[in-house]
Amino acid sequence: MTKHSAVTDRRPGLLAALLALATLPLLAFAQSSVEVSGAVRDAVTGKAVAGATVSAGTRMSSTDAAGRFRLDLPQGNVLLIVEADGYLVATADVAAGPGGARVDVLLEGRLFEEVDVTAELAPEAERPATIPVRPAAVLQVAGGVDNVFRVLQTLPGVAGAEEFGSRLAVRGGGPDQNLTVMDGVEIHNPYRLFGLVAAFNPETVEGFELTAGAFSARYGDRLSSLLVVENRNGRRESGLNGSTALSVTDANVIVEGPVGAGSWLVTGRRTYYDLVAERFTESDLPGFSDLQARATFGDAIGPRLTLSGLLSREDADADFEGDTAGEEGAFVGETRNELFSATLDFTLSPRATGRTLLAYYRNAELLDVDARFQSEVRRSNAPDGSGFGFADVVFDRELSVRDVSLRQDFVWQAADRHLLEAGLEYHALDTVLAFANAGDTNPNEAVGSSVRGGAGLPDALDSGAASGRGGAWVQDRWDVSARLNLTAGLRASWSSLVGVAVEPRLSAVARLTPRLRLLGAAGYHTQSPGYEKLIQSDDLFDLGDADTLGFERSLQGVLGFEWDLAPGWMVRVEGWAKRFDDLLVGQLETDAEVAARLAGYDFPAEYASSLPSEPRVTSRPTQDGRGRAWGTDVFLSRRAAADDKLSGWLAYGYGHAEREAWGRTLPLDYDRRHSLSLVANWRPSRTIDVGATFRVASGFPYTPVTGLRVDAMPDAADADRDGNVAELVPMRDTAGRPVWTTDLGGIDNLNTAQLPTFARLDLRLSWRPRGERGRWQFYLDVINVLNRDNAGELEPSLVYQPGADRPAVVLTNSQSIPLLPSFGVRFRF
Repeated sequence: MTKHSAVTDRRPGLLAALLALATLPLLAFAQSSVEVSGAVRDAVTGKAVAGATVSAGTRMSSTDAAGRFRLDLPQGNVLLIVEADGYLVATADVAAGPGGARVDVLLEGRLFEEVDVTAELAPEAERPATIPVRPAAVLQVAGGVDNVFRVLQTLPGVAGAEEFGSRLAVRGGGPDQNLTVMDGVEIHNPYRLFGLVAAFNPETVEGFELTAGAFSARYGDRLSSLLVVENRNGRRESGLNGSTALSVTDANVIVEGPVGAGSWLVTGRRTYYDLVAERFTESDLPGFSDLQARATFGDAIGPRLTLSGLLSREDADADFEGDTAGEEGAFVGETRNELFSATLDFTLSPRATGRTLLAYYRNAELLDVDARFQSEVRRSNAPDGSGFGFADVVFDRELSVRDVSLRQDFVWQAADRHLLEAGLEYHALDTVLAFANAGDTNPNEAVGSSVRGGAGLPDALDSGAASGRGGAWVQDRWDVSARLNLTAGLRASWSSLVGVAVEPRLSAVARLTPRLRLLGAAGYHTQSPGYEKLIQSDDLFDLGDADTLGFERSLQGVLGFEWDLAPGWMVRVEGWAKRFDDLLVGQLETDAEVAARLAGYDFPAEYASSLPSEPRVTSRPTQDGRGRAWGTDVFLSRRAAADDKLSGWLAYGYGHAEREAWGRTLPLDYDRRHSLSLVANWRPSRTIDVGATFRVASGFPYTPVTGLRVDAMPDAADADRDGNVAELVPMRDTAGRPVWTTDLGGIDNLNTAQLPTFARLDLRLSWRPRGERGRWQFYLDVINVLNRDNAGELEPSLVYQPGADRPAVVLTNSQSIPLLPSFGVRFRF
């Protein structure tokens, strides 16, 4: 058996096919066919390369999950052409005798990840709504701070739910409707430090792939998007290999090497600013540490066992005292993540492979806050600061998810033109949510079920469920012709709480010309209710009676084209649409509940208009929500070759997303009409890289302040001498003036205004003293170079208004990142 390495032929696939035709002997077609088989592997890691195209003249095959391929070819000398995303084109001369032939092909990456300093996406997959992202791009995009979720925000149709966090809203969906899968394991909490950092270390990841909707039948239980993360194996070069890096948030170390026919990798990350700060303060600032290990046993030809583990810990224990007398508080937070998995890849026959995955995942979060601070939206019209009221934030929340899962995949090359995939998965879930609020509600939250302290949340909630959910699927990748590929799939999703749903999926790729492809996909998707979704949700629901609910549902489709403009240049245009049904929303208070709540107020007639008489959204779930979203995305990318100086992408998205709930149609919280991103990387010399990211986008909808109302307080002193100390009476300052607070109106006022336009420019400068092959890299990254005051929120505050009976409302931009420089260093050994 002969091994062949990749060559540096970068010619398009059409020219490579013509070369193969030219080298085939003319008499080969008159001879009997024989089987040529083998495997395609990564030249560095030895890992199987799935989905590679192996061609000989007009005959083509694709590698399966184990990297295997099979072709029936005429006897004689043939030239195999092997192509795969992210790799150089490889060729192999094969002498096919009467007994056939077997050959292994090793593929070399276009640019090795540890030395790739171009900010480029991976070569685009020919699948609708799907864009792969190379780990090198995550490490090099200006403003990305090594966080894949921040890089994904530069893609069309993808919006960050908040600037400081990492949650995403994708093509008309909410953050809780996104599925994240790492090495086949569902990751319920893919963030660290409340979303500031991603759970994935891009230096140990082989690839990221985002599908913005209508994803295949292999995945389910989410309505919006799919992010697949594949970790790489340890490098198999002889001896010990590794690297270390220091970024703005954390430091990490990677150590790896070979073990027999396999490899091993261990990496650890930890924040360091908390270690410095503890020398100057008794508080424990928020910090995290994680340890990840991966070992593979066996090669790409025989059975391969992969063992993976991840332990993560986040802690915070801080006290503070404010500038105003009486302001103080304490904050305690703990988060634990544990993941252990075992994956067995095996061969059933020359045409069939399988993969078995067994995993244990646990996420546990505890948040305890006890604080009192001066409220900027609670004051009288006193000319000095004596008119301000205080807000008490006293709550604790505990959320835990334990997920023991089993997944089985099969791949069968049923015929030269049919690749069948089938599988099943099962999740044994144990979830707990405990919540208690002894303080004030958040006056800036218009929706009562908001997890950020909505007025409709209960004072206490203790709920949990032991449940199961799973799915089974089958799909056929059918090469109808050399120009048309269809993938038809069917998925059955099951939940012990809500039953079974059948979900058909379909996608197609039509190669109209060698450079122009038509892409389309449609699918029916469902999502079961569960506390594991609330980790990323904007709302807090009591799912104690989840068995009375059903699946949330979505029908979605996408149609577009992909055009190779010139070598390295590609443009993709897609139109998309989604319809949502049976969405979870909080129930409105009934008339009787509103009347019972108002009965607790004792306001004089002059302040009757200040009573909060509008029905509130509660945390009791109902499935009366519906919605629709549609838009168009344009994506232009420039992939850099080894000697190119410029790479990057331009992304534009137009979208419209709305929800129907509580008797009205309103914009989705993340409805964004226009967004434009420009990501560029320029290499003026072999040692220097300059990166820039510019983003501009329409503002999200928000609920504006409609006016002021007199705030309420318990009549603890029984000022009206009626003996009722629990009733709520008008709040007054020490001089007897009424204390006012903002009024956000009722349901009719939700999301009726729009935040200002968002715009930000980030710059990055990288220096490798010895070029790409050097061991050292230093970089300077500056977020928001122009220090633009963006508005993640418009925060109201009350100020003294001379000559009036009440203060005036002033809106201030908040929740945005100011000019923020950071410095980092990487070293390979």
